[in-house]
Amino acid sequence: MLLAVVIVKSLIELSLMFIVGRFLLGLLAGSNRDNNVFWQLLDVASKPALWLTRKISPKLILDQHIPLATSSWLIIAWVVVVQQKIEICLEMGAAACQ
Repeated sequence: MLLAVVIVKSLIELSLMFIVGRFLLGLLAGSNRDNNVFWQLLDVASKPALWLTRKISPKLILDQHIPLATSSWLIIAWVVVVQQKIEICLEMGAAACQ
C-alpha cells in the first residue's frame, strides 16, 4: 500500500512541476512560446492532467483557467496523499518509511 501511495504522490508532483514549468516558460518566452521546443515538451507532458480537468469541469470555465484549476485540484490531491502516507508510516513505524 505504501508503494502505491508513493507512486501516486510522485505522479502528482510531476504533473504539478510540468504545469508550473509550462507557466514559467510561458512567461519567459512570451508570444513565441509555441515555437519553443521546451514549451512543446512541457505542454505534451502536462496534457493528461489538463485534459482530465477540462473533461470534469463545466463548460462555464474558460480554457485559459484550466491550468489554474488543474493546479488547484492537484495540490488538494497531493495533501490528501501525503496524509495517507503519514498514516501508513505511523502504522508501520518510522523505520519502514525511510
